[in-house]
Amino acid sequence: MSSAINDENQNLPERRAAIRISCQTPLAFKVCKEETISKIMEGYAQNISSDGLRCTISQEVPVGCTLWLKLDTDALSLCEELDKNAVILQHGILGKVVWLDKVSDDHYDIGLQFITREERE
Repeated sequence: MSSAINDENQNLPERRAAIRISCQTPLAFKVCKEETISKIMEGYAQNISSDGLRCTISQEVPVGCTLWLKLDTDALSLCEELDKNAVILQHGILGKVVWLDKVSDDHYDIGLQFITREERE
């Protein structure tokens, strides 16, 4: 999805059921695959809702992959409060990448849906 398409979509009515809370906070993340599990990368969260969060990262990740996000204490508490069933693991939260938008050569906006305890089992 290009930034031009993103700009066009800003004029469309909101379709989300969940309220988004603006939150610009640093985060670290891991792509949950065997070959990358030990490699921590960085980015920052942009907003959080009961469904998930939007963040900006410096690496392209595939839609559908699972990420572990280490957030600061306040952001993690907010995620836990918004979705009581979200999987909190080692001071981080698990999420599935549901969309990806290349912003520039080294910046990607991604949408994550929280993985719930029921989904994990």
